[in-house]
This record gives sequence, structure tokens and C-alpha cells, in this order.
Amino acid sequence: MELLTTNNVWMMICTALVFFMHLGFSLLEIGLTRQKNTINVLFKNIFIITIGLLLYFIVGFNLMYPGEFNGVLAMPHFGIGLGDMQNAFTNADGSFYADGGYTYWTDFLFQGMFAATAATIVSGAVAERVKIVPFMIFTIFYVGLVYPIAGSWKWGGGFLQSMETPFYDFAGSTLVHSVGGWAALVAVWLLGPRIGKFKDGKAQAIPGHNLPLATSGVLILWLGWFGFNGGSVLSADPSLTSLTLVTTCLAAAAGGVVCMLVSTVMYKNLDLTMFLNGILGGLVGITAGADQMSPMDAILIGSIAGALIVFAVACIDKIKLDDPVGAIAVHLICGVWGTLAVGIFGNLAGVSQFFSQLMGVGAYAIFCLITSFVILFVLKKTVGIRVSEKEELEGLDIHEHGMDAYPDFRLNEH
Repeated sequence: MELLTTNNVWMMICTALVFFMHLGFSLLEIGLTRQKNTINVLFKNIFIITIGLLLYFIVGFNLMYPGEFNGVLAMPHFGIGLGDMQNAFTNADGSFYADGGYTYWTDFLFQGMFAATAATIVSGAVAERVKIVPFMIFTIFYVGLVYPIAGSWKWGGGFLQSMETPFYDFAGSTLVHSVGGWAALVAVWLLGPRIGKFKDGKAQAIPGHNLPLATSGVLILWLGWFGFNGGSVLSADPSLTSLTLVTTCLAAAAGGVVCMLVSTVMYKNLDLTMFLNGILGGLVGITAGADQMSPMDAILIGSIAGALIVFAVACIDKIKLDDPVGAIAVHLICGVWGTLAVGIFGNLAGVSQFFSQLMGVGAYAIFCLITSFVILFVLKKTVGIRVSEKEELEGLDIHEHGMDAYPDFRLNEH
């Protein structure tokens, strides 16, 4: 029981850290977007975490961890167990829940914090021109159904877990980050770019209004990743937890430094936003195999992720997709890279594992592209997903929410 208590306390601390990441996402997104859309960004992020937890209680948790099922789609049942407290510690056969790692309640809350992250990734990518109500409807379907179904394929014991060489994703480079990234890609394509983003075929910079807030957001996210990856050990095992936190930090540092260096060479400019996204790219990249990598492996994975950020951002601009916060480059591109890296580096490296990773990436790509497209396309053809030109130019805060984030310091932004 003493070990159970120690493990459970660690898991609850990690749950709090992952919850804290939502503040990081919020600050990053408002910092990298314009002042006139601050409330809109914050409203979306608050909606995501609140409705996400409720949806995960109603159907998501049981859909993601259904027990015995066909490996692809489970029959959902509603709510989570509300029996006596002893059931939180033990299974029906008397054995410890989760092998004594933590309680049923902790399991629900920790996983619930992950669930909302996928839609938060989309929120940043569609910032400054998406209608708030259609985005809320999208969030309900994507967090309530798409994410838990996708998660069940691996973490719920589905077909990707039961392959001869199981697909491996320790903490969610694919299951969380790419699931959000694929939807972000579809949403950005269907929405179109912000007014003024492209002129004569060339991308124009639309600076965010508060880089100190964006920097604070990234540092909070880095701190939160201690819970995101550290909690995914699913116990307080000292050696594995320590290794996971070391690889996480080294990948983040390497991602930031390499992204800064590559962007400086390419653009002759010490760009803080590239530096920040390089850190995030390193974190996303290491997440799939943080428990399997040596420190040097982590540095290599983070370094490649940091370089990928620079080229991905340039490519996204070239094909005229507008992602204000770099969510596609960070969460999709680096999520895919980190997932494939499991088959190249670390304890699981090998041809068989690499092809299992490739199969997992492909399965999630197909599923998320189709589901997000169907949801967003239906919304686009029915209620519309983009605000009017007037609303976009004057700001979503005034038109969607009837208020101003900085009423005494309003700038004339276009």
C-alpha cells in the first residue's frame, strides 16, 4: 500500500503538470497572434479543457480503454465507475488496479488531461479567422469521439498494440500530437489564410502582439512536459522516471538550439519564435520514445526535430497554408518524426519496429484526415467556419465576444 501511495502521489503531481500545460498553450497562442483576437483564443482554450473533461467522463475514457473489444471500435458505455472507494484500488478479481501503480480515479484524471490537448493544437492553427461556435462543435466531436477511438488502437489494447511487433508511442507523439496535427492541417486548408498573409504569392509576416507571453507559454509547456512524459511511466519508478525526464529535457534543448542555428543561417536573423518552436519540436519528437532513448539519442532526435521545424514552416508557407503559431510543423511534422525515431534509435530500434511505427503513423493519418475533414466540411457547408472580412479585420474579440482584452491599450491592427 505504501508503494501504491507513492506511485499515486507522483501520478497526481503529473496530472497537475499536464493541466498546467493548458496555461502554456494559451499564453503561447495569444502571444503569437494579434491583440484584437486575444479573448477569442483564450475562450477556445478554456472551452476545450472544460468540455474535454466532461466528454471524457461521459464517453471518452470508456471508449479509449474498453477492455475486450475488436481492436478498432468499442461499444461505448457512459460515465465512469461510481462504486465504493475500494474499487478505485482493486480490480474485480482482487488484484491491484494498474498493478498497484495508481488508482482508477487518478487514471481517469491523468488521461483526461491528455484528451483535450489534441483540440488545443487545432485551436492555435486556426486562430484569428475561425467562427467560435463551429469550432466548439468540432471540439465536441473530435475530443469526444475521434481522440478516444484513436487512442484505443494503442493505449486501449487495440490492433496496433496487438501486432506481432507492437506499435510504440510512449506518451503521444502520434496519439496526442499528430492526432491534433492532422486535424490542424485539414482545418487550415479548409479555412484559407488570414487576410494579408500572402501577397503576390509570397508569405508576409503577421507578428504576434506579445512575445514575452509566448516565451512564458513555452517555458510553462516545457515544465508541463515533466508531467506529460514523466507521468507516462505510470509509476514513480526512480530510474525510469529520471531517465525519461533527462531525455525530455535534452531533446527540448537540442531542438531549440538547432532550430535557432538553422533559421539564422537561412534567414540571417535570430528569430525568437523559431527558437521557441524548436524547443517544442524537440519535446514533441522525444515524446514517443522518451523512456527508450539514451541521452545522446535524445539529443539527436531533438536536433533533427529542430531542423525540421525550419524547413516545415518554409514549406507550409510555400504551399500557402496559414498556421499562425506553427502548430502543424511542431505537432504534426515532429510528431511523425518522433514516432518513426523509435524504430531508428533506442532500445526498440530495428527494421520490424520501424515498419510498425510507419504503419501506426499511416493508420492515424488516414483516420484523422478523414474524420476531421468530414466534421469540418459539413460545418463549412452548413453554418460556415470562417468569420466575415469585416469581423476578421476588426478583430474576433469585439465581434464574437463583445469585449476587449486590453480596453485601455487598443491598437489599430490590420
